[in-house]
Amino acid sequence: MLTKRDLLRSGATTAFAVAAAKSGPVLAQALTGAPALPDFKFSTSAPPGIECPDKVETRFGTLNFFDGLPDKTSAEKLFNNLDFQRAVQAYLLAIPAASQAADRNAIRSLGPVNTVVPIWEELVDSRTIGLTFNDNTVYSWAWVNLSTGPLVLELPPKVLGAINDIWFRWVIDLGITGPDKGEGGKYLLLPPGYSGQVPAGYHIVRSPTYNLWLPWRSFLTDGDPKPGVDLVKKHTKIYPLADAGKPAPALKYVNMSGVPFNIVNPAGYAFWELLNQVVQEEPTESLDQIRLGYYASIGIQKGKPFEPDERMKKILTDAAVAGDATARAIAFHTREKEAFYYEHSNWQLPFIGGYKFQVEPGVLNLSGYILYYFMATGVTPAMEEKMVGRGSQYAWTARDAKGEPLDGSKNYKLHLPPNIPVKDFWSVILYSNQTRSMIQTDQRFPSVSSQTKGLLVNPDGSVEVHFGPKSPPGKENNWVQTVPDRGWNTILRLYGPLEPWFAKTWRPGEIELQS
Repeated sequence: MLTKRDLLRSGATTAFAVAAAKSGPVLAQALTGAPALPDFKFSTSAPPGIECPDKVETRFGTLNFFDGLPDKTSAEKLFNNLDFQRAVQAYLLAIPAASQAADRNAIRSLGPVNTVVPIWEELVDSRTIGLTFNDNTVYSWAWVNLSTGPLVLELPPKVLGAINDIWFRWVIDLGITGPDKGEGGKYLLLPPGYSGQVPAGYHIVRSPTYNLWLPWRSFLTDGDPKPGVDLVKKHTKIYPLADAGKPAPALKYVNMSGVPFNIVNPAGYAFWELLNQVVQEEPTESLDQIRLGYYASIGIQKGKPFEPDERMKKILTDAAVAGDATARAIAFHTREKEAFYYEHSNWQLPFIGGYKFQVEPGVLNLSGYILYYFMATGVTPAMEEKMVGRGSQYAWTARDAKGEPLDGSKNYKLHLPPNIPVKDFWSVILYSNQTRSMIQTDQRFPSVSSQTKGLLVNPDGSVEVHFGPKSPPGKENNWVQTVPDRGWNTILRLYGPLEPWFAKTWRPGEIELQS
């Protein structure tokens, strides 16, 4: 870098030399070198990196330039590459919205909006294709649309839930960790930009989007789901605020247990059609300009038809393949050190950067964001923050103790040390790497939990969980069946987690390959 003395020796005035020296190497560099065009009076040499050569080799071919101007063929290559890059990034950023839209559309097939409550009365089983559901609690939920005005949700007691918007962001907790504290109550759901009067007597929810997902879980009573189901059916109500005080319209409850049903979004061209639905239905103000800018750059913009030409349709189709593959790489080969609970362990956190997936306040952790929404569903602080004796905690892995992918052809064992730190219960459930849903085998419920009848517990209180195509003799109640030549992953859930989990004085064993 040139010093003040160097600049003075070059003939520059003192004031300019001092200013240039203070400005750093960029300006100083511009004042050095032989003239680029010696035959011209006003000519300087451009610093390295400003001018481009006449020919450039890239991963997508040779580019040709005339004095810095790309020729037509090169420009077409560059635009195709730019469109593909933007489409892949748009895909990764839109995974939450497409996931929500797929769920919402599936539930719409059961009946009109604001009127249907799907409920898994005998628990979720492996016939439901849904991201990492559990088979330990009774799921029920509603999709509502606020485009015609405020709605009232009357929530049943003794549930654990949340409200997520259509972009899959947490809005508020419901039930045990929500403002009703598990007593049930009335929630007033206000649409975007609502400026009308807000009556008293409600838990107020100001929604950034018109479409809202309202999921909650009920708990078993002595192993029986029916008491929780009865509370849901007795107390749940959804109606317009304008009809408050009138008899609430009957809701349609649809028992989904044992019913083949898919709520996972596709990874092909149809992905973009789901995203377009969300963009068209929601206010532009509900999402940041960067993500909306990516979507607009590939032809998805509010108020305009999504009609890509053949060139762009091919790019979007290819980008969907690349986006899905990239999400799988991020999920199953994470590069984030903070993604792991312990050193020399393969147990991962589902939430990297908290439930907002942030590197620091206001800065999105892109890998954490993509990993979670590709693998899972439902966002709430109650699944991530330290809440001793309340909420839930999760540890996830797709690898054995040596770091090898879990193989359905092989036999494994997981040791859970004594004094498993839960107030309520724990479970271990197996999932398909393909669908991220429960693996499908001869077992309706591919899991072992503290609620499993006949669970074998060692004299010291520890538990061994077995995985493989066939059960070890006498270990059937502690065994989850796997499928030869298919991969799998698993989640350890702790409901009502206790201090030893957060302090890491208790930790699960690694999944050990058995001979």
